[in-house]
This record gives sequence, C-alpha cells and structure tokens, in this order.
Amino acid sequence: MTIRKKILVYFTAAVIPLLGLSLFLIYTLFYEYREEEFQQSQKQKITATLQYLAEVQKVDNEILLSYDRKTIDSMYDEKLLIYNSNKKRIYASLDDTTIPYAETILNGLSPNTQWIETKDGAYDVVGIYFESGMKSYYGISKAYDALGYSKLGFLRNTLILIFVIIALVLVLISYYLSGKISGPIMEITRKITRYDLESEDDPIAVQGREKEIVLLANRFNRLIHRIREAFAFQKYAIHHISHELKTPIAVLVSNFEKLERETDPEEMRKQIRRQKEDTKNLGEIINVLLEIAKAESADGLVVTKMRVDELIFDLAEELNLLFPGHGFHVAYAAIPEDDSVLTVNANERLLRAAFSNLMLNSIHYGSNDRTQIRITAFQGTVKLDFINTGKVIAETEKQYLFRHFFRGDNSRGKPGFGLGLVFIHKIVQLHRGSIAYDSENGDTNIFTVILPLS
Repeated sequence: MTIRKKILVYFTAAVIPLLGLSLFLIYTLFYEYREEEFQQSQKQKITATLQYLAEVQKVDNEILLSYDRKTIDSMYDEKLLIYNSNKKRIYASLDDTTIPYAETILNGLSPNTQWIETKDGAYDVVGIYFESGMKSYYGISKAYDALGYSKLGFLRNTLILIFVIIALVLVLISYYLSGKISGPIMEITRKITRYDLESEDDPIAVQGREKEIVLLANRFNRLIHRIREAFAFQKYAIHHISHELKTPIAVLVSNFEKLERETDPEEMRKQIRRQKEDTKNLGEIINVLLEIAKAESADGLVVTKMRVDELIFDLAEELNLLFPGHGFHVAYAAIPEDDSVLTVNANERLLRAAFSNLMLNSIHYGSNDRTQIRITAFQGTVKLDFINTGKVIAETEKQYLFRHFFRGDNSRGKPGFGLGLVFIHKIVQLHRGSIAYDSENGDTNIFTVILPLS
C-alpha cells in the first residue's frame, strides 16, 4: 500500500468513526433528555390533578368530567389513574388507552417508594405517591410523547445526513491532504529513480517549506555525494596505484637485470642499496593504501595520541639524511606550555606518510634548499603550514589540486614516487581535518593542514 493510500485509509478510519460516535452520543443524550422531560411533564400532570382533587371537598362526576375534558388534549394518547390512600381508584381519564400492569405499579408505590418509571413499548409509564395535607394519593400515567418522538426522528435524520456529508467531505480532504503530504516524497522517489550516478548535479532539488522533506533530500544528497566521492576515489585510486606501482616495479626489474650483468663489486653494492631503498618506498605505499582501505572498512581508523611537532622533527631528521643539502625550519606561533596543546588522535603511519609527502614535495618542487613549517594551535585545533619557494600552481588548477590525482604544470619533469595529493587529502579527512593550498607573491607555495586536538 502506498503512503498516500495509507494516509487516506488511516485518517478516514480514525476520524469517521469518531464523528459517528460523537453524533450518536448527541442522539443518545437527546433521547434521554426527551424521556426525562416527558416523564417530568407526566409527574406535573399527576401532581396538578391530585392537588385539584384534594381541594375539592365533594368530588362528583360532573367536576371530574369537566376537569378531564380540559386536560385530555394536553398529552396525546394518555391514560391517567388516581387512587386514594386506600389504593381505591377515584379518577380515570376518558381515553381508551389501557395500563395492563397498573396494579403492579400501584402495589410498588409507598411512602418509601414515591416514584416509579417504566416503558410500555413507545409509551412512557410513571407512578407517583403524593401527600396533600393529611391525605395521601397515588397516581399512574401512561402517555405517548408524539412531539418528542417527532423531534427525535427529525434529529436522527438530520444527524445521519450530517454524518454522510461530513464523511464525504473528510474523504475528499483526506484525499487532498494525502496527496499534499505524499507529493514531495513521490517527487523524491521519481528523481531517485531517474538519477544517474555519473551526473555531477544534486539528485534532489526540493521546492517547498516542508522541513522534514528538505532534511531528507539534503541527507540523501550528502549520501549520494559521499558515494560519488567513494566511486571517484576508487576509480582514480586504481589508476593512480597502477601508475605509481608500475613505474617503480619496472625500474626494479630493470635494475635487477643490470645487476645481473654488473661485474664491479662496488657498483653492485650501490645498486643493491638503491634497490633496497626503492623497495622500502614501494612497500610503504602499499602499507598506506592498505591502512586507508582498512580505515574505510568496518574496522575503522586505529589511532593513538601523538604530538605533531615531534612527528615533524622525526621526519625532518630522516629527510636530512636523504637530502643533506635541504633544511627544514620549524617555527611555533607560540611555545606550548602544555603537551596536550599539540597532541592529536591519529594513525601514525598515515599521518607520517601524509606529512612526509608534503615535505618531499617541498624538496622536489622548491627552488631553494629551505622549507619552513609553521605550527599554530588555536580553538581546539592545530594548524601546520608547509611553506616553500618555487613555481606556484595556477589559479585555474587550484580547484583540481586534490582531485583525480591531478598534476599541474609545475610538476612536469618531476619524479612522482609518493602518495599524491589526493591520498594526502584522504588521510587528512580520515582524521577529521582539512587541507588547503595558497600562494603568495607568485613564488611561495603554502599547504595548510588543520587537525583537531585530542
């Protein structure tokens, strides 16, 4: 069953019975009120007759006949019986209506039971015990409330008509509201059905003020964006891995072939050391890729507390051994007094690979032998600026810098045996951080990494 049909069925199934119950309650209350009101009229009629009889000293047939003729038309189809204290009938109305169980009612009346009411079909029957002066009387009245039943019938027909009309209106309103409510959802469903993951546009653009629908659309858009990023990363990761691994593996094979033909022991040792270093770098690339895959799986990212400045110093020391002519200058915006100021929760292997790649880029693409690393702690984060002098990236290329393993004009002719900026960007994202690029004065490159403190 569709949402629209569910709304229509549930709304009408809940409201229409409540409407019917309400109208039935109105009818029942009026029914009880009619009965009570008419029985009170019967009581007043009996009381008035008894009072009249009590005031007459000599009751003769002419007086009773005269009284009965005046009152016979006050109630339709009525029978009135009055008895004295000895339960002897002293008055009976002229009509032919009978009270078959008058004796039962009369015997039930007493000073302790002064009122009895019952029904005889559609007739209302009441019995009353009445005292006037030193005398006591009994009265029994049976009458048909023609006016009351007429009003009750009119009310019943009116309520049925109202119920039918309101029920139809409710069904129409439910149909309209169900369409109004389910319309945006159906629109989202249609857009999802027609959506192509290869498209760069947002899959859902919702028009309206329905907060829940807008929230649902935005959440779905973010989900699609993440799926698209994952697909793109997977696609270009395969391309990049094949590119990055194919070249060093080919070099390794070529060097081994040269090594087989080499006869000079000293040259053989140099080539073996070079092969060893290249193999270690290749293994590090594979390990980092495995860590990224592991972090994106159900296992999650394995992190430990570590100081970023200590990691920078370790990497600078290692790189100085490989590039002794290059210097790294680490500057603090403010000397930290507390170790926690520069402590982050990070995966050491991934963060080491990311920082190492940034520092290697500053060596390979720099025009001098100096790299400045500026460390700043602020508002629960630590910011690291990797600054070097060299050819900057063009403004038109900046937007592609962290996408699709892009290589700018400044990287032409340079060796590429690192992770690539896309992998660096991915590592920083896994640590809930951000990375950005900027340039100054046309010859200064600045890569800024911001990480949350532990």
